[in-house]
Amino acid sequence: MASSSSSSSSKTLLTLDSSHLFLAALESQSLLPPPSPLSVSSASLPPSKRIPNTRFLVDAFRSDSDSSFSVSYFLSHFHSDHYAGLSPTWSKGIIFSSPTTALLLTRVLKIPSPFIFPLPLRQTVVIDGCQITLIDANHCPGAVQFLFNIPGPNGGRYVHTGDFRFSDSMRFDSFLTQFIGSDAVFLDTTYCNPKFAFPSQDESIDYVVSVIDRVGLGPGGDCSLRGVLFLVATYVVGKERILLEIARRCNRKIHVDARKMEVLRVLGYGETGLFTEDVCESDVHVVGWNVLGETWPYFRPNFVKMKEIMEERGYSKVVGFVPTGWTYEVKRNKFAVRTKDSFEIHLVPYSEHSNYYELREYVKLLKPKRVIPTVGLDVENLDSKHADKMQKHFAGLVDEMANKQEFLRGFYRGSCEVVHKVERDASTNEELDKENEIKETKAKGSDINDPGFALDNSSSPKEPGTQDPVVLNDEEISSLEQSSSQDPVMLNDEDMEKLVQELRDCLPTWVTHNQIVDLISSSGRNIVEAVSNFYERETEFHEQVLASTATTSVSTSQSSSLNDSASLSKAGFVMSSPFGSLDNALSKVYKPANLKHSRKSNISPGKGKGTIDNKPDKKVKANSKLESGGSKQSTITSFFSKVLPDVSEGGKVGTLFEQSPIDENQLPDDSAKFYRDEIDQFIQIINGNESSRSCAATILEKTKGDINKALDIYFCNHEDDLGDFNKSVLVQSSVNNCSRGQKKNVLEKEHVPDISLQTTLTKDVDATPVSLPPEKYNPIEHACWRSGQPAPYIHLARTFDQLEDEKGKIKATSMLCNMFRSLLVLSPEDVLPSVYLCTNKIAADHENIELNIGGSLVSSALEEACGTNRTKLKEMYNKIGDLGDVAQECRQTQTLLAPPLPLLIRDVFSALRKISVQTGSGSTVRKKNIIVNLMCSCREKEMKFLVRTLVRNLRIGAMMRTVLPALAQAVVFNFSPNFYHEGKVDNLKENLQFLSAAVVEAYNILPNLDLVVPSLMNKGVKFSSSTLSMVPGIPIKPMLAKITNGVPQALKLFQNKAFSCEYKYDGQRAQIHRLVDGTVRIFSRNGDETTSRFPDVINIIKESCRPAAMTFILDAEVVAVDRKNGFKLMSFQELSSRGRGSKDNLITVDSIKVDICVFVFDIMFANGQQLLGFSLRKRRKYLKDLFHDEKLGYFEYAKEMTVEADDACLTNEVTLNRISSFLEDAFRSSCEGLVVKLLDFNAEYSPSKRTDKWLKVKRDYVEGLCDSLDLVPIGAWHGNGRKAGWYSPFLMACYNPDTEDFQSVCRVMSGFSDSFYIEMKDFFSGDKILSKKPPYYQTAEVPDKWFLPELVWQIRGADFTLSPVHQAAIGLVHPSRGISIRFPRFISPVSDRNPEESSTAADIAEMFQSQTRKMDVTSEA
Repeated sequence: MASSSSSSSSKTLLTLDSSHLFLAALESQSLLPPPSPLSVSSASLPPSKRIPNTRFLVDAFRSDSDSSFSVSYFLSHFHSDHYAGLSPTWSKGIIFSSPTTALLLTRVLKIPSPFIFPLPLRQTVVIDGCQITLIDANHCPGAVQFLFNIPGPNGGRYVHTGDFRFSDSMRFDSFLTQFIGSDAVFLDTTYCNPKFAFPSQDESIDYVVSVIDRVGLGPGGDCSLRGVLFLVATYVVGKERILLEIARRCNRKIHVDARKMEVLRVLGYGETGLFTEDVCESDVHVVGWNVLGETWPYFRPNFVKMKEIMEERGYSKVVGFVPTGWTYEVKRNKFAVRTKDSFEIHLVPYSEHSNYYELREYVKLLKPKRVIPTVGLDVENLDSKHADKMQKHFAGLVDEMANKQEFLRGFYRGSCEVVHKVERDASTNEELDKENEIKETKAKGSDINDPGFALDNSSSPKEPGTQDPVVLNDEEISSLEQSSSQDPVMLNDEDMEKLVQELRDCLPTWVTHNQIVDLISSSGRNIVEAVSNFYERETEFHEQVLASTATTSVSTSQSSSLNDSASLSKAGFVMSSPFGSLDNALSKVYKPANLKHSRKSNISPGKGKGTIDNKPDKKVKANSKLESGGSKQSTITSFFSKVLPDVSEGGKVGTLFEQSPIDENQLPDDSAKFYRDEIDQFIQIINGNESSRSCAATILEKTKGDINKALDIYFCNHEDDLGDFNKSVLVQSSVNNCSRGQKKNVLEKEHVPDISLQTTLTKDVDATPVSLPPEKYNPIEHACWRSGQPAPYIHLARTFDQLEDEKGKIKATSMLCNMFRSLLVLSPEDVLPSVYLCTNKIAADHENIELNIGGSLVSSALEEACGTNRTKLKEMYNKIGDLGDVAQECRQTQTLLAPPLPLLIRDVFSALRKISVQTGSGSTVRKKNIIVNLMCSCREKEMKFLVRTLVRNLRIGAMMRTVLPALAQAVVFNFSPNFYHEGKVDNLKENLQFLSAAVVEAYNILPNLDLVVPSLMNKGVKFSSSTLSMVPGIPIKPMLAKITNGVPQALKLFQNKAFSCEYKYDGQRAQIHRLVDGTVRIFSRNGDETTSRFPDVINIIKESCRPAAMTFILDAEVVAVDRKNGFKLMSFQELSSRGRGSKDNLITVDSIKVDICVFVFDIMFANGQQLLGFSLRKRRKYLKDLFHDEKLGYFEYAKEMTVEADDACLTNEVTLNRISSFLEDAFRSSCEGLVVKLLDFNAEYSPSKRTDKWLKVKRDYVEGLCDSLDLVPIGAWHGNGRKAGWYSPFLMACYNPDTEDFQSVCRVMSGFSDSFYIEMKDFFSGDKILSKKPPYYQTAEVPDKWFLPELVWQIRGADFTLSPVHQAAIGLVHPSRGISIRFPRFISPVSDRNPEESSTAADIAEMFQSQTRKMDVTSEA
């Protein structure tokens, strides 16, 4: 029954014989074996369930006739539509399945275990001589895909997916990738329709959880809370993941019935504690699939049943979820809802089947010879129109070349039969008769329309059966097999000459003898393979001939060959070539086939571009009809779908490229001679190939060698009129190099553009090599400009275009690294502007230089530059949602009268700086003119990213922490260009890590790219963070404190370490600098200069510092103080009421109405010495040495208490009481709490980092939330009742600097005054209201209005909770749920922060972990 056999590789394979297993199973059940042997015929079995050339049946248990054909049954998974026909009395054969499915068969369906054989996953087994492997199908538990490897001449490789959902991990599956190019894929075509583009499973799960969180009052479990009942429809097996996520993320148990619980136990989920059979233990109940309504062919809700369940279980409202792709409706929010009275049914497009684009990606991955649909109307008949329609969805993704070779192989066999002319001997050749039947049957199953035809040069196709059948005898077959197996070098001259002549008849006449011999050798004397190899490399072969016979004309041999062919045809002979008269046709057919194939291979069908892909195909078909060789070739041209030009008088039969071979000697007007270097550079810039050389030469001739003008002409015509342009160039080139007869033929066809070439060039230009691995990227050869030339902006735009779709940080850094490598080598002066443009900056933060332009100005410039109007722009924006994409689309559809001047990186950066300094009367017009000039010079994707730069929303995910390491890595790579060849990979990795960290640290200390980048470029690999030092006047990023939930936690973290507790004042963080010239400058925590706002601080600092304090940088808090009321500290709101001031509007000391006190708590720089590495105790000593004693209400040191290491113990009640008492004193002094800081050990100052060296202890809102948040309003709903006419509530979001997204945190509707509502209603109007949700807003909420992110508000709440609706910090605490605030409340506006400086996702994650009321997310994550 089962045995183990060792292969040559010493790998043991489980070997099974299904017949033996079946007989043993029958015997164990005391059943008799079948009375008759297995049937030979399988005609009654649907081909979608039968593996060719085997007796294996997949998911085929219904048919009564299959028992007489097979005893080997394969079950892909445990769903009723696949196991239908199985029952406890099953005894037809052995069922092979995964172990999980096998367990379900025995326990649920009660199938006798002897008839079930579980197969291991990811381990090849041998069944009946065939190798079979099971891999996961990503469908339901136990679902698998079957990989069949059938041996023998009639065998093949087949993939049966069962039901599956494609995932990216399948691309790298070592077993599945072995089946690339398989003979067929039996595909789950459940959603084989472009309308089924439903979202990912994660997105659907997020939606379900968000609804439960939003509607439910809290975790279920109390029978007295009978508010909302949630019903989730599932199968007996399937949808388990959505149940698990609800349980974990909503902190609820899931109620299931006894049958479902039994299944869950089989699957291993029964004892997890997430499921219960007690109705009172949960408000989330699982129901049968059709309880909430029928899903096919459209959803029909069953509210009557829902009411029965609601009344039976004692709830007042029911919310149901139907998770299936069938309910998918193309709506803006993707999720449809059916409501009636107290009932809601949410149609959730959660599917365990592949959507349409995932199916195409899967087929594209495997590239099989054919696709066999397994789901759909009438799929049992592969010739049905429905099956044919589904197969057309994968046209261009299957291996067409392999199919064509099979087609040609049929001709080869047929010609051999004609050549040998042997009569059949029925008495002695019975075996040959059977073999001939098989051949004829296989021929009938061919993909060609009319398999029985024969062709010669003069007659039309013959009908099947009109020729006498011809077969070979044993001797001839043996001779043929030897001819195809022995080494060519061992052939005698006569045999070789026969093969050469046989192949020569299939190829164009210009092919040399040596080339034919090489083809025979490389193909193992397989004529079909040799012909295929030739036409894949026809251009290469042709160039070899031209190089060796430049002075020899081949027209005589061509004419002779044609005459010979004609004479043979007229004489009525059938040519001995295995392709008969196809030699001329094929010479014309294959070249366009290669062009078309190369174009298609670059197009991904998985991104919604299917309709675009099809347009060139339709044009090519039309072209084929125009240039078809006539009715005699109709069948062949239909099969190959290629262009067959007419044969002109005395001309050569072939493609346009055969008539006009691309060679420098034939370029127009000897362009190659004069512009050889320019042509090479042109081809390099457009990422072209040798086929582009003629086009390049013609353009450069027109521009007199000016490559910039040539590029302008090329790119100007590239998007809109490239087809006509290439047509004119190529046709003219062909005409100049053709004979008179050929000229006539080419000119007659001038109206037909070369669409395949046009599309290929388009794709080549769009490609950019920065995505190559570093070891394969050549910074000079892969660049689109040359050394000494200014770098073009298109170099950045192409990189940005690739970065936009790249989510992986390592890959993004690699792309940026390659981009910088070319800049460093070819245009080092463009590196600094490029870094600024990558980070969407035009100056250092402290310089306060902004573009100060809005979307309306950019839109106005776009109207003028692209000749469009505001209405059209608005419509496009409403549809697309990104102004950069809108601009790109406008540019692509624009026809220019003159070519634009190419954009340079330095020009773009200079223009942006110029825009930033435009002020006063007419500044708007001047800004607009600058923008229009930039836009008019854009090509390719430059327009898209220029506009995004202008609106400060680049959306490529390139933050400073990514860009600077990328630049550092580029420096390392360029310093060691041959690192891989020299065996320095390990050392290289160390250098990359060291320099990346060093440049980031240097930027934290000196956040000025104007200083950091040139220093890095100058020092190279010798650069370190100590290379640069702090400079007064350039603010560093301040050190930040982590959150704690109380004094005990802080004491526990600092146990046995000396530390200090300081008051945390309710003011504004201030970094105070004294420069060498004595001037004092003040910066906010985000680096903005606020000197003009605090003239009184300047006076206080100057009065308080000692004469020895020449230069310094202080860290302090500026707090509002009431000097007339005992120096009482006032709130931050009072401080915010002071005027902001500006360079043009200075605040005078006399005009100040709110006094301040400066509380200094740290010093980072003193008299030219950097103090960051010193301990806090030492830094405090420096501080007090440089300043006089405190002046109450003006200049004070932050009040602190010190705890030495001996007293820092959690069990020391004296210390605990001291700190607690100190904390209460801070609260009574109107402070927010304490900041606890290490004094000695590990107590250095870490710029921009939030570390556990500093800990915050604050009073929260309701003893849960450890701190307030600075959040950004990104949307709002229209108010009701008293708030009608205002916005309420507001949707608040934090910022994620890693992804440049705003992630929603909560809705807030309390804490506002009526006057504030009115103010916000006026503020959020006009351009500040967005027409649709931007792609960089991450939330499941759908407010009535979306706002531009412009304000920052301080928000407090009770505590944090996980939420599927709000996506703040998603992935940081929980893999698929965000964090939200319970009972949020507005505190005040935050005027000193920009939206990008609001609380970050990381901040919220830390606060969540530190909150008083801990949530257990370990079981959920």
